[in-house]
Amino acid sequence: MAKTIGIPDEIIISKIYFIRGQKVMLDRDLAELYDVETKQLKRQVRRNISRFPEDFMFELSVEELENLRSQFGTSSWGGIRYMPMVFTEQGVTMLSCVLSSERAIEVNIRIIRIFAKLREMLLTHKDILLKLEQLEKQVMQNSDEIQMIFSAMKQLLNPPQEERTPIGFKVKAKNK
Repeated sequence: MAKTIGIPDEIIISKIYFIRGQKVMLDRDLAELYDVETKQLKRQVRRNISRFPEDFMFELSVEELENLRSQFGTSSWGGIRYMPMVFTEQGVTMLSCVLSSERAIEVNIRIIRIFAKLREMLLTHKDILLKLEQLEKQVMQNSDEIQMIFSAMKQLLNPPQEERTPIGFKVKAKNK
């Protein structure tokens, strides 16, 4: 039995982005998870480029990269020379063919399982919301109390995002 990689699911989930209407992962994040250099991952992809059609892997545009940088708040990107490659779920699967290390295979299996869980969760929430809307239309002709219950249930299913508190400390200004 293979040794399991000790990467929490939350770490992998935090490295999944929504770009061009698809859930994708960045080359540098995948390289970090596979414990290889980003340039090595890119080299292997370019050597096997026929395995990566546009719906499996694409390079970010300048605008997409700037948008992604603004989401991070700081420039942890350094001086990149090439646009990052991003991989869809199918592209991540294909990476297991070109990166044949045990770690890469094991991490790929975890990533694919997480993509499947995310898809399942989205479908479940979608089904619940559709059923709520159908029930609301049937029962909700003039009842304000029931309307309030449905409104509360929808808020529970789609809670508003709370503003995050900044991490760090404040430096008090010195008096001159």
